[in-house]
Amino acid sequence: MRELTIPSAGKPALNSAAQFVFDNARTRPDVVALKIRDGQGWSEITTREFADRVLAVAKGLIAAGVQPGDRVALMSKTRWEWTLFDFAILATGAVVVPIYETSSAEQVQWILSDSGARSLVIESVAHAALVAEVRAEVPELIDVWELDGGAVSTLTAAGAGIDEAAVHQRIAATAQSDLASIIYTSGTTGRPKGCQLTHLNFLAEVSEVAAGLKELFNEDSSTLLFLPIAHVFGRAIEMGAIANATTLGHTADIKNLIADFAVFKPTFVLSVPRVFEKVYNTAKQRAHADGKGPIFDRAEAVAIRYSEALDQHGPGLALKLQHALFDKLVYSKLRAALGAQCTAAISGGAPLGARLGHFFRGMGVTIYEGYGLTETTAGACLNLAEKIKVGSVGRPIAGMSAKIGDDGEILLAGPVVFDGYWKNEAATTEALEQVGGKRWFHTGDIGEIDNDGFVTITGRKKELIVTAAGKNVAPAVLEDRIRAHWLISQCLVVGDQQPFIAALITVDPEALPTWLEKKGKPADTPMAELAEDPALLAEIQSAVDDANKAVSRAEAIKKFTILGADWTEETGQLTPSLKLKRNVVMAECAAEIAALYSGPRKD
Repeated sequence: MRELTIPSAGKPALNSAAQFVFDNARTRPDVVALKIRDGQGWSEITTREFADRVLAVAKGLIAAGVQPGDRVALMSKTRWEWTLFDFAILATGAVVVPIYETSSAEQVQWILSDSGARSLVIESVAHAALVAEVRAEVPELIDVWELDGGAVSTLTAAGAGIDEAAVHQRIAATAQSDLASIIYTSGTTGRPKGCQLTHLNFLAEVSEVAAGLKELFNEDSSTLLFLPIAHVFGRAIEMGAIANATTLGHTADIKNLIADFAVFKPTFVLSVPRVFEKVYNTAKQRAHADGKGPIFDRAEAVAIRYSEALDQHGPGLALKLQHALFDKLVYSKLRAALGAQCTAAISGGAPLGARLGHFFRGMGVTIYEGYGLTETTAGACLNLAEKIKVGSVGRPIAGMSAKIGDDGEILLAGPVVFDGYWKNEAATTEALEQVGGKRWFHTGDIGEIDNDGFVTITGRKKELIVTAAGKNVAPAVLEDRIRAHWLISQCLVVGDQQPFIAALITVDPEALPTWLEKKGKPADTPMAELAEDPALLAEIQSAVDDANKAVSRAEAIKKFTILGADWTEETGQLTPSLKLKRNVVMAECAAEIAALYSGPRKD
């Protein structure tokens, strides 16, 4: 199938995304909208109380002079005030400009100056110091409010004299075509570009995704948001939860996530594949360390078979009995780690892999894998409860069209596609193409659409490797399989214009101590000393051999090297959404890559 269009139920009835808040306060005022961390527990805020707080902050913004169309930047980790300010800014008719809380001074300066932000909400004193460094270079910036410094109470007091009607007038005057947000791409290559997302983009995304996943987005469900809301994926889930009165919690404390799950008890979670990989790898690693490896391995196989059977004629009696046994022994304990009430998850940002998808569904947590970009307001394709194909990223959401170009590129058209790049006509013209009454967005991703309309991503157009022999290789296929190994953190496949394919691999520092103990090596052995360790090389070789099974001999990895340190967001090789900055790694590891091609290879 080369092109597919999924019909929509119709254009969203609302004109502003801010209306989600006030419609809920009017129609279901006592439903819990948010849970806010309160000491060791969580306090509840109803939809009516949340609307009152949004209204109070919006009035303060109006008192400060914020006008419709003004850009207001928001720089903070994931916390409930992010959501408060998001909707308050939208309620004034202004434009939200997210900035990652881990951004450098140069990145902050670029986003503030390029967007022409008038106001900025920051989180902490550290952010204030960062802004002070670049303040002279962003003359359009007038107001800076600090969350830790009482921004909410300051603006609430400032807006006390503003009539509520002023806010509602602003909302009523907002058009679906008006700009709601400028979200800057993570910048894996070059300077970030500002994606212009309208109110219609968000309204369509929320309505179509929520309609397809009603079992997730409803008054009786809840989710604990731990991804950055500055990223479009987290933002879309935030808005979907608020729109459907789904109880929303926030945390940026990833290290204590399991403890938070135990108290918050979300009914669904959202994450990137790397987190699901680590949950699986950690569970398997612990089982083997405790002498229960054979039980876990058997339970894993049964979970996968059970899930696969659901897509065929259903599991037979024998498989059902085995599944019930392992549910008591293994699966229930895994679900308990997610808070015991979690039955589903949403995954995006990178391919999950069919094996992992079947494992989680088989153990009772269905992962709805989706696909989208900042330019498509997050999910443009999504697996749904009644239409799911594990290993794919689903079908286009309602209202969307997808097609495969002559070069294999995925093109998307529909109401969630962005309005162009802010002040960058050249990039806009390159990305958007008007054909046959539709405006098609060139995603840059390579993929396929099967006869049932399910989309599969096979690689990134700009990341395709062409070997010296002219063989096209999509690195993602190999990288994803290698990262699935419990001991491996990251992988970069190389080989452009080279005689064979090779890879750079980093070891997961959290998993390394377990491996060292198994091999009888000192727990404090530095990674730099292990790069040439025969036992470690053999372990990693097994992961490479497994990955090579997915490709032809010409595409297989012939050599690899283990690096002495992992790649992280803090050290600059990963984006905040955990995507690998290939250009950064290629530059930093030029010597290691050159060395891969200077000696003998594995044939």
